Formats: sequence, structure tokens, C-alpha cells
Amino acid sequence: MFPVKKLLGGTLNLREHNVQLSETYVMIKILNKLTELGMPNTKAIVE
Repeated sequence: MFPVKKLLGGTLNLREHNVQLSETYVMIKILNKLTELGMPNTKAIVE
């Protein structure tokens, strides 16, 4: 969890609850994209 907090800031910057939810969703999307970029592309080889 430390690398995630270090990368994305660790705290919510905005005050309103609805905006904090949006900020959290953006952080999750960024984290998912970074995870997707780090995954290898695999293909099944059929002989």
C-alpha cells in the first residue's frame, strides 16, 4: 500500500464528499491502468 500512497499522494485533497468520491475513482482508474501496462501480453500457441 505504501507505493500506492507514495505514487498517488496518500490523502484526498478536496473537501466535499461527492468530489472526494470522484477523486478516489480517478485514483483507482490510474492504478488499474498502471497495473494493465505492467502485465505481459500472452497468446495461446496451438499446434
